[in-house]
Amino acid sequence: MEDLILKMQGISKAFPGVQALSNVNFELKSGEVHALLGENGAGKSTLMKILTGIYQKDEGSIIYKGEEITVPDTKAAQNLGISIIHQELNLAPNLTVAQNIYIGREPKIGFNLFLDEKKLNSMTQSLFDRLHIDLNPRDKVENLSVARQQMVEIAKALSFDSKVLVMDEPTAALTDSEIDSLFTMIRKLRSDGVGIIYISHRMEELKKITDRVTVMRDGTYIGTVQTKGVSIDLIISMMVGREINQNQKPVIQEENTEKILEVKNLNRGSMIKDVSFELRKGEILGFAGLMGAGRTEVARAIFGADKIESGEIFIKGQKVKIKSPVDAVQNGIGYLSEDRKQFGLMLEMDVKANVAIASMKDFVNIGFMNGSKISGQATEMIELLRIKTPSENQIVKNLSGGNQQKVVIGKWLTRDSEILIFDEPTRGIDIGAKDEIYKLLNTLAAQGKSIIMISSELPEILRMSHRIMVMCEGRITGELINDENVNQEIIMNLATKRAVS
Repeated sequence: MEDLILKMQGISKAFPGVQALSNVNFELKSGEVHALLGENGAGKSTLMKILTGIYQKDEGSIIYKGEEITVPDTKAAQNLGISIIHQELNLAPNLTVAQNIYIGREPKIGFNLFLDEKKLNSMTQSLFDRLHIDLNPRDKVENLSVARQQMVEIAKALSFDSKVLVMDEPTAALTDSEIDSLFTMIRKLRSDGVGIIYISHRMEELKKITDRVTVMRDGTYIGTVQTKGVSIDLIISMMVGREINQNQKPVIQEENTEKILEVKNLNRGSMIKDVSFELRKGEILGFAGLMGAGRTEVARAIFGADKIESGEIFIKGQKVKIKSPVDAVQNGIGYLSEDRKQFGLMLEMDVKANVAIASMKDFVNIGFMNGSKISGQATEMIELLRIKTPSENQIVKNLSGGNQQKVVIGKWLTRDSEILIFDEPTRGIDIGAKDEIYKLLNTLAAQGKSIIMISSELPEILRMSHRIMVMCEGRITGELINDENVNQEIIMNLATKRAVS
């Protein structure tokens, strides 16, 4: 096949106690966008780390431009023209765009002692002109949006004259308009002959941007299909080994009039404007809206993470003052942040410590920590939430994204919080793990927990919510009972409705 630029054949990789990859195959053509899909833990990242020299394969071969190669390290991969853009961007915020792109390769003057800033900026501008990127080489990276930082990462990768570019969850933190800009750039790279390996959990993107799809499951190769003509349902069933109904609606419960939480006329700057709503026992209340609508700000205000300017909060009819997260927790509120790694978990500590951290006083006996009681509680949460971990002693950073999410949920279940706020509960996790989180939320609601779920994915809002609050520009612009008459178009109309002052 003349246009085949990369062929990975029979790739296997084992770590102590774990067979991460077993006889995996993958091919990439020049000028192709090839999606690599699979649940968390399927082996996608391990395969790409072998390609880019971060890991070494145990078995198999890598054929690049018709010749078998070895990739001893990331520098060797870059020199070959193979680059990766990780989900978590790796830029120096205090440096300029140009300095980030050519870091370690800067042009020098004066006996090679001083940076040639003029030439550096000129080289960067030439690169931007070739890629049709509208950025100023002199701008500080810290002043750029996430989308524009991502453009810097792409330019940096292509400054090595890359012919193979790996993109790991490139749209995870982007708005719809930013995604459109990224896709325009990807199409330009495709027309220039760059082969792109595209890793994403967003099924709706596949039809828009990819040519072929390869699916992995449990460290093995499942198959490759042409994107055109294949159904998303088939791809999902290949990924998870079972069918998942993506279009189901929540079971409408008998209306429970017991108000667990009531928020009245909440205000904070321009992001929260006179917000009022109520949450009932056993209800999943969805919050929809575009990025910047104020949904997360409302959640943080209720949880005491941000100070409110005015407004009232009632729990079970009693007015409460929540000035800090400690006050919120004592009033039975648990908050799963959209950034679980920064605000939800202690990544360097084990599962049992994370599960117990919000309820430490319950595990103290005569001034001493009861280790066996903590281990027992962690084991109970592992079994209840089906957390995939070797034991309660596993360090949390070594778990997949979906299992990290379950650990945070376990923390608040251990605390026995009656009100649970889930902010983007499935961001960055795969379709199978999403399905498990959905089932768990429904179970919690059936047990009488009251749940606020913030999500930017409208199919998720429609699948999970009993009622939907829609926000735009800091205000509630609509309240919907999620019946058969509610659809994405109705929600988007409310989400784009400019608030009237």
